Amino acid sequence: MGVRTGLVSVTFRKLAVDEVVEVAKKAGLAAIEWGGDIHVPLGDLAAARKARELCEANGLAIAAYGSYLRAGSVDREEIRTAVNTAAELGAPRIRVWAGTVGTAEAGVGDRMAVTRGLAELADVAAGAGIEIAMEFHRGTLTDEVDSTITLLLDVGAPNLTTYWQPPVDLSDAECLEQLESLMPWLSTVHVFSWWPSNNRLPLAGRESLWRPVLDRLSTEPREINALLEFVADDSLDQFSTDAAQLHNWV
Repeated sequence: MGVRTGLVSVTFRKLAVDEVVEVAKKAGLAAIEWGGDIHVPLGDLAAARKARELCEANGLAIAAYGSYLRAGSVDREEIRTAVNTAAELGAPRIRVWAGTVGTAEAGVGDRMAVTRGLAELADVAAGAGIEIAMEFHRGTLTDEVDSTITLLLDVGAPNLTTYWQPPVDLSDAECLEQLESLMPWLSTVHVFSWWPSNNRLPLAGRESLWRPVLDRLSTEPREINALLEFVADDSLDQFSTDAAQLHNWV
């Protein structure tokens, strides 16, 4: 199956849905992850339908519904709304966040709440044949690998997976170690080049990271998304260059 290239719609929050579709199509990408903050708001089924129809008409797949739900802090009604929105969008998975505090600051109660929340999310989503995928991000319980795997194992839901993206200032070798550890549960990688800190570079600026990452993803027997995000200067020209670079490596 290998790597499926795509775009995270929040990369271009200022563009309308049809413009995001046009950008992705022009760049030769295969899929879009639609964000729940601007382009497909939670519960806006008309917006979800419009995004799905535009993607279908332009030969683009839906990679995910990028929600901003925080496991442990959402009620069942919000979960149902997110699942209904994702279903209308035709999204195979919903991206969620593992709580509101990082691993080092989290108490037992925090971890229990997030674990229960993820289990409930996975349970409701399973009824619609949808996956729940955790954002791999600082300030949450997926800010490092061991904590992420603990959540995956404690919940134990077959439709719970994880994303991965390179943490700020982590070396290439450490990034590749993380990727390998998470591989059994990995559905999606957010692709961007930051260095140092959160300074945005052209994608080619971290070729030493992304070439081996994409080579490793390509060996998997299932499809894994590699979705472009965080373009330098939010530039459409740079995005076009980055997309061409991504295709070249894939």
